[in-house]
Amino acid sequence: MQSQHKTPSIFFDRDLSWLSFNERVLAEANRDTVPLMERIRFLAIYSSNLDEFYRVRIPALNALNTLSHEPEIGEIRTVIPRIKKTVVKQQKEFGRIIEKQILQAMVRENKKLYYKESIPDSAQELLQTYFMDTVAAYIQVAEISSKTEFFPQNNKIYLLVATRKGGKDKGLYVVNIPSDTISRFYSYQQGKVHHIFFLDDIVKLCLPRLFPGQKLKSSHSFKITRDAELNIEDEFGGNLARKIEKRIDQRDLGQATRFLYEPGIPTGVLTLLMMRLKLSGASFIRGGTYHNLKDFSGLPLMEAKFNYEPKAVIDSGIHGVDSLFERIKSKDFLIHLPYHSYNTVLRFFNEAAIDPAVTKIYVTLYRVADNSRIVNALISAAKNGKRVTVFVELKARFDEANNIKWSKKMKAAGVRIIESIPGLKVHAKIALVKRKTGNGTGYLGLLSTGNFNENTAKFYTDHILFTASLPMLREMETLFVFLKKRKRKAHQNKYQFNHLQVGFFNLQQRFMELIDREIQFARSGKPASIKIKFNNLEDHKMIEKLYEASCAGVEIVLIIRGICCLVPGVPGLSERIKITRIIDRYLEHGRIFIFGNGGFPEVYLGSADWMIRNLYRRIEVCFPIYDPNLRTELIDIVNIQLSDNCQAVVMDRNGRNIAVRDSGGGIPRRSQELIRERLALGQAPDNTQRK
Repeated sequence: MQSQHKTPSIFFDRDLSWLSFNERVLAEANRDTVPLMERIRFLAIYSSNLDEFYRVRIPALNALNTLSHEPEIGEIRTVIPRIKKTVVKQQKEFGRIIEKQILQAMVRENKKLYYKESIPDSAQELLQTYFMDTVAAYIQVAEISSKTEFFPQNNKIYLLVATRKGGKDKGLYVVNIPSDTISRFYSYQQGKVHHIFFLDDIVKLCLPRLFPGQKLKSSHSFKITRDAELNIEDEFGGNLARKIEKRIDQRDLGQATRFLYEPGIPTGVLTLLMMRLKLSGASFIRGGTYHNLKDFSGLPLMEAKFNYEPKAVIDSGIHGVDSLFERIKSKDFLIHLPYHSYNTVLRFFNEAAIDPAVTKIYVTLYRVADNSRIVNALISAAKNGKRVTVFVELKARFDEANNIKWSKKMKAAGVRIIESIPGLKVHAKIALVKRKTGNGTGYLGLLSTGNFNENTAKFYTDHILFTASLPMLREMETLFVFLKKRKRKAHQNKYQFNHLQVGFFNLQQRFMELIDREIQFARSGKPASIKIKFNNLEDHKMIEKLYEASCAGVEIVLIIRGICCLVPGVPGLSERIKITRIIDRYLEHGRIFIFGNGGFPEVYLGSADWMIRNLYRRIEVCFPIYDPNLRTELIDIVNIQLSDNCQAVVMDRNGRNIAVRDSGGGIPRRSQELIRERLALGQAPDNTQRK
């Protein structure tokens, strides 16, 4: 029943919500049911996530905080202290998990990690030799004085060393920990015990060699995180690739946003560092003894029992098929990563590269592997006489350099490169092949929820549709026509999309219409439901539309991995909205949209989250699933995830992660394992419906 009065909209803060997601990652490291090395990797993921947060989000908040004339700034000023408080609390939990859980578990396995411990006398000679033979080549010492020109690099680890000579303070020095060049850990076996040492402690042990004749007064570790935003202007002139290359060079020279330091540094010394190293804009945060614990992913715990059991990939139905293209022409089919082999995607590009009938290939690339077999296939296709057109998104954060590298290689091989559109990111994951046929030209394509990246495909859950649906693929070709013009402004009527939902054109409008349809069903007394799985929900307009649907009687279930600004369970506003979050072995990444449609469900996949950037500043592609069997398969996958009572949590109206209890009648239901079982049944469709 529709609310009789307009209920005010309420929203979770975007950044606090993201911190709640990272807290859920941290919680996985605290579970003794997770293999030991996997628990350590979750600690590394948490640390890496937090570093990126301070490189990307904190600079944005600090910049907004300076705009005192904006009405929203008052709220931001209250959020920043809450962020700091939340991070400090999480980091304390991080330290507790290491010291009370991980280290003790390692000892039980005869693995001794020296964590905040003195190096035993029995190991000192070996470690001193290792330092002189290997580490010393990368050690650099800088004095901190009024004339210092030392500039701490982004997210590098340093020691702040205070010395004395002749009873007087000699000075302050900075010594780098070269963990970006050599391993963060050094280990050796002695009897049954595997001894593991931090590189930091090895450098500390050998500090007297760096300061002969001086007495070491103290040494404390620190690191600085710097602004990573490129802030590329919306310019149309010039070479965008060259501009981005210059900005990448400057990225690590950005403004300091966080100074993370080991407790014990005197206040006066911190003040001196703030002045000498120009850190006045940074948040000073007391950390632990060790920083950059994303390096935990490199701990030498290689035994199989410490890692998740390897899982065999499920046959996607193309094994032994002579021609993938003929298979696609016969019927649509889906592969679900990482349960299915990524070789099906690689074969699509490989077959396009050597098939004499193929004349044209179109692809969008956002993030690709460092040694991408897909890009190599595109290069071969160009050299084999195909007309290959690739849109390379040069503004993919932290992948700019890799994308520029591949862009240059493809261009040199004869691939037509469409470079980034200033002011508009292309986040779509689509590929189109045109072939000569007896009747003219045939179209084949694939549309994906994730990047064309064979490395991330091993641990990201994504869905890829292979199709010969002519209406969809012709609309894909229309999109490439738009991209080739490289102009942000477009005459909307010139580019028609009736099957595809394309960001910047009709994506938000179409989703609004689908929600409105469910609202009308509910108001008519008919069943009405929405089930959506995506990574992030931020846009207030879409949230308000979901609130409206909830008030109208639509049952709404959301599976949201990361940011969620929608507040569930509020009477008169969102009481019919339930939000689930799943963190497990694989990173949940696929986007699935299911609308009840009065008992005839419509299902869509796509690249778009409901973020401001996705809806308004990016080219995204969401696409319908027309085959009824494939629709059923995707609905089953979502329902399995909603039954998870092992790895799922529900979000309450305070933004907390609440563990799911007894949803399986006492039977453990771990959705990623159940999805694997469902797909292994091999229930592939035998027919397809084209529209």
